[in-house]
Amino acid sequence: MSADRRRLLQVLKGELEYLEAGGYRERAKTSWHPQFIFEDSQTCLYSGVALQRRPCSACLLIELVPGNRKREKAPCRHIPLNEQGETLDSLYRTATEEEVEAAVAKWLKGEIAALERGKQPLSRIW
Repeated sequence: MSADRRRLLQVLKGELEYLEAGGYRERAKTSWHPQFIFEDSQTCLYSGVALQRRPCSACLLIELVPGNRKREKAPCRHIPLNEQGETLDSLYRTATEEEVEAAVAKWLKGEIAALERGKQPLSRIW
C-alpha cells in the first residue's frame, strides 16, 4: 500500500472513531453553529487558526471528490457516500443528524475495508 493510501486509511479510521465517539454531537453542544462532518474535525486542513489554514486541494479526502466538484467551497461535502450518489451536501438538506451520521459511518466502514483489502476506494467506483 502506498504512503498516500496508508495516510488516507488513517484519516478515515480517525474520522470513524471521532464519529462513533460522538465527537460531532459533543462539539455541537458548545458551538453556536451546526457541526459539519469532515469540516469540523481534525481532518480539515482549512479549519483552525487562519495562519495555519491549507487549501482543500492539500487534503487527502480530495482524492474521493468527483472531478467536477473539487473546486467547490467545501469539496468534501460532495464525496459520493453510496450507489445512489448521496453526499453530505444532499443529506444535510434532506436527512436528520442521525441519518447523516449513520450514512457516513457506513461509508467510512466500506472505504476502510476496501483500502485494507488493497482495493480502490468504493467512492471512486460509483
